[in-house]
Order: sequence, then C-alpha cells, then structure tokens
Amino acid sequence: MELQQIRVGAEAFLEEISREVHQGLAGFKPGVDLQPIYARHAAAYGPEVMESVRAIYGRAKPGTDEHRTARVLLEWLIDSGIGRELAPLDERDLKWEATATITLPDGSVEPYQRASITMANTADRAARLAMDAARAKLVIAELSPLKQEKLDRERTLFAGSGVASGYIGTFEALSALQLSDLRDQCAAFLRDTQGMWDEVLPRFLKERLAITVGEATRADAGALFRAREFDGAFPADAMEREVRRHVTEMGASPDANGRVKYDTGDREGKRSRAFCAPVRIPEEVHLVIRPHGGQNDWMTLLHELGHALHFANAERALPFEYRWLGDNSVTEGYAMLFDHRLKDAGWLGRYTGLNKATLPVYLRSAGFEELHFLRRYCGKLIYEMELYGGGVSWSALPDVFVETLSSATNFRYERADAFVDVDPRFYAARYLRAWQLQALLNETLTEKFNDDWWRNPQAGPWIVGELFGHGQRELADEQAQRVSGRVLGFAPLVRSIEKMLA
Repeated sequence: MELQQIRVGAEAFLEEISREVHQGLAGFKPGVDLQPIYARHAAAYGPEVMESVRAIYGRAKPGTDEHRTARVLLEWLIDSGIGRELAPLDERDLKWEATATITLPDGSVEPYQRASITMANTADRAARLAMDAARAKLVIAELSPLKQEKLDRERTLFAGSGVASGYIGTFEALSALQLSDLRDQCAAFLRDTQGMWDEVLPRFLKERLAITVGEATRADAGALFRAREFDGAFPADAMEREVRRHVTEMGASPDANGRVKYDTGDREGKRSRAFCAPVRIPEEVHLVIRPHGGQNDWMTLLHELGHALHFANAERALPFEYRWLGDNSVTEGYAMLFDHRLKDAGWLGRYTGLNKATLPVYLRSAGFEELHFLRRYCGKLIYEMELYGGGVSWSALPDVFVETLSSATNFRYERADAFVDVDPRFYAARYLRAWQLQALLNETLTEKFNDDWWRNPQAGPWIVGELFGHGQRELADEQAQRVSGRVLGFAPLVRSIEKMLA
C-alpha cells in the first residue's frame, strides 16, 4: 500500500476512537463503545497495512526519516491490533469503573470513580482508612482479576509481535528507548535522594496528618498532598482566568485561537482523572478536568493545557505519524513544563493568592510533593519491568509491587493495586523522561527569555514554533539536544527540589 493511503486511513480511525473516548470519559454518554469503530476501520490497521509497513521498516536504514516513520507506524499498528483484541476487555473495565460503588462500614455508598477525591478531602483518618479498606476489598474481588487478565493478554500479544525478543525488547525496539538505562538512573535517583526524603517526610506527616512514617499508607498520601491549607490562594473561580492570562502574557493564544475546548466543571459520569482528548489534530482538542479542589486543580489544568496547546499548535503539514504518534515523553514534557509553573516563585506571586509569608511555605510543600512523585514513578518503572519482564509469577507480583512502591515512597501500598496501578506499555518511562525534558526546557527558556519567561511575549511564539510546531517527530533526547545542547538526566530536577526545600 502507498504510505499516504496508510496515513489517511489511520487518521480517520484515530479521530473516531478519540471522539468516542472523549464522549464517554467526559460523561456525555454512558460508557465507551469501541468495538464497532475497530470493525469499521479494520482496513486501517489490517494485514495489508502491516505487511507494507513491516517491509518499509525492514529495508529502511536506521537514522533516516524513512526508518523513523516506519518505526512509529509499526509501533502504532501493533498497538492498534492489540487494542482491537483487547477492546472487549477495555469496554468491560471502563464500564466497571463507571458504575462500581464502594459500600462503607456505615452502609453508605461511594462511587468508585470519586473515591480518590473523597479520600483526599477527608480529614478524619479513621474514615479515610475505612474507605480505602473497602475500596481495596472491592478491587481485589472484582477489578484486579479483570486487570490481570488484560495485562496477561496484552503482554503475550505484544511480546509475540515478532519485532524483537520478549516484551521489553519489543518495547525498546519500537520506542527507541533503553529501559535498562532509565531503570539504572531511577535506582540511582532513589539512592541519592533517600537522605533528603528521610529528612522531609516525617516533618510533613507530623505537621499535616499527625502520624509517623511507620503509620503512613497510600490513602494518607492523597490527603497529605491535598494541602488544604493553601486552598485560599488557589480559588476555583480564578483558576481558568489566571491560567489564560498567563498564556496570553506569554504571547500565545490560551485556546489556540479556538481550537482548544475547555471543560473544567463537575459532571456526573465525568472521569475523576483529567485528560486531554485530541479529536482532530490540530483543529479540535478537548481539555477535560473534574475539580478536586485547591492547588491540585490548578496544576492539573496547566498540565492538560500543555498537552492541548501542543496538539492544537502542531503544524498541519506534518505527516499523520508526527502529529498523532511518536514519543509521548515529548507531549508529557510540555504538560510538565506548564504544570511546573506551580513550582515557580515568580509565577505563583503573579497569578495566585500566595503572598510573601505563604510563598516560601508553599514552595517547600511543592518541593516535597515533587520529590515524592519522582520517587513513586521511579518505583513504578522498576516494578513494571518485573511485571512485563515475565520472570516473576502473577501470584508473586503483588508482593513485589508492595515492596517496591512502599520502599520508594515510605507509604504502605495495597496488594490489591498491583495490577490496577500500572501504566500500560511503560508509560511511567515516558513520564520520567518528560520530567527530565521539562527541566532542560525550563533552563533553556530561562537562558533565552529570563527567569520570568512565562510572561515574556517573545517566549510564547518561540514555544509554539520551536516546540509545539514539531509535533512529536523527535524523541525526547533528540529535542533536548536540539534546543539545549544537553542530555536528559535527573540532576536538574534534584537541584530544583533542593532549592524549593531550602
């Protein structure tokens, strides 16, 4: 098949899938009906297309655009084929999550999708732990077996795609990302920041929750990082207005001249986890969040806005694969570049209600939260390499999960979540590289446009042209080299955290 024919079919398929997912997860319709879409577009990812792309991949010289295109398309085709196989399981899981309820000890009922929000906002620790215990009981009885079945099937299909040996080898060949190198960086980060973590965690647990490190659970983490004491500085009615003002002052359009649609209100059936839905790139992009309250909502809005502005400002002339596919570390890096404004003293002083007295206190809290999430994601990658590596039995994985994540964070994790708290296809690795990329991008923007680049009217056009406009043609490390001349790593992040905690 001709490459352009492949691109046209693929884009039509992804547009319909994205629209369906957006409608379901945003609460505009009950559930997500994927199987009919896969059936209608079967030719877009069928054997003829696969044969053509494999042929291009086999003959293309590594390092060429032809090889890059073939690798990206091959990864997508394999993912799409697996997605078709797993569509019934996806629909089943999404339906379960949308309709499941948790029965609490007092007989009251909590929707599963809202449980994490409710626990984070529950000051009564006994009530919080009771809700999490009820949640874990439900998950281990109903959701965990569903997730394990899906993970098992996905692992078998991906590893058997014939690209390389095993699941990890296949992922590395298709993503051009060396997981073993990143895992070693994660292990070093956990080791190098252990002393810092041991110093700050007990203080925050005592001050906010009046508990010790030995008592802390994953349910406590949500309440700990909710940081309600700062809510007054992050009012809900000012959030979207101030974020839009920031982007405007930076010299860019906060809705990409109408191409980004904001959906920031509460709605029954709306997924609790925020998301960006690029339905047509770059013409129609939806930004969807369900408010939790306080600083977390501001950070979430900025994060999803980074995604949305990226997709909505991609050059329309780019081939399909560089607008829709590629290294998602790049779009996650842009999302983090935006959400990290909540770790920038100048930005906070200009757009939020923090003052000279509260700003240093908030920044220490932000540095603490940043350190926690980096340590958590390092632990997730290490665990998921065990999960996908195939060397550990399914029955033993829950213990590996608890040991790895609890050791990384000092919060006690539940065995029930071993197959639920998993990002498909090593997405944790994309997040970690995104953290590294945003740190280098922030340094580059500071060098070019000063410390307050986020309100420099020259910065926005540079970001749109030099970053967003490229879509995801580049790998994260390639972009880092192009715009900063430096390599990705954790060192800039450690320096940033140390500065916030000082």
